Amino acid sequence: MASGLGVALFSSAVFGLSGSFAKALLETGWTPGAAVTARLTGAALILAVPAVFALRGRWHQLRDNWLTVLLFGFIGVAACQLFYFNAVSRLSVGVALLLEYLAPVLIVLWLWAASRKRPRPLTIAGTLLSLGGLILVLDLTGAVKVDPIGVLWGIAAAVCLAIYFFITAKENDTLPPIVLASGGLMVGAVVMWLTAATGLLPMAFSTADTRLGPWVTPWWVALGGLVVLATVVAYVSGIVAARALGSKVASFVSLTEVLFAVIWAWLLLGELPGPIQLLGGLLIVGGVVLVRLDELRAAGSGADAAALDHANDCEPVP
Repeated sequence: MASGLGVALFSSAVFGLSGSFAKALLETGWTPGAAVTARLTGAALILAVPAVFALRGRWHQLRDNWLTVLLFGFIGVAACQLFYFNAVSRLSVGVALLLEYLAPVLIVLWLWAASRKRPRPLTIAGTLLSLGGLILVLDLTGAVKVDPIGVLWGIAAAVCLAIYFFITAKENDTLPPIVLASGGLMVGAVVMWLTAATGLLPMAFSTADTRLGPWVTPWWVALGGLVVLATVVAYVSGIVAARALGSKVASFVSLTEVLFAVIWAWLLLGELPGPIQLLGGLLIVGGVVLVRLDELRAAGSGADAAALDHANDCEPVP
């Protein structure tokens, strides 16, 4: 448990680097589409080898789950990352990620509307707490001006992340998690390249030096960190943590990604949300924790506990 917790915290820490590395590239002239495409392509190529090894010739597992892989790659990987990077290009990394982490609240609201069954009091309290935190994060009356287009991109990323959770919740044990991750990254990369080829997605790269903290580094340092650390290492360590802790505990620990993202953005970009926004962020995270606590309590006392234990075996890509 102790070693698994350490791996889970490490996974959240490297996942939290993605916004800082991406913004360093965006500030030199890269478009969000280019950053996402390079990230997905590089990570898919690196993870292809262990994914093939994990299949061990059982290609029917991939054929049987082709729709899951396709939806995961298109929505949970390509669209989610593109929307998040677009938000990062207009907002601070911390605010963009806080908006994306409204996904659990959106799930509650969707299930409430679809089933017309009122959630339990703890879930309602968590939802209201997160919505109140959102108002503070936007800081509508404060001195910090928040780009409304960036806010829309952040909420769109939250919608995609919510869909991602629905997709992975239906995933069965016939497809190894690393194969799902690799396949999703590959599908996402293909989608991005096809969209760019049609001219629908602006694609611009730059070889200008990037600034990370006090250092001026070549462009490939930020790109390498985005691909290797914030994607490949983050995915692999996230899978190891989920297997060691179980998806429920691992999903709780993944909430620390918000904290790590804010710390990295402060150290590498000099960004730090205002006091009101930080308070709003704490309320959002607190609301999500309440929602998940209610879910775990219900799952622990119900017949679906075993099924829910594998609901989120793959960690989300911010």
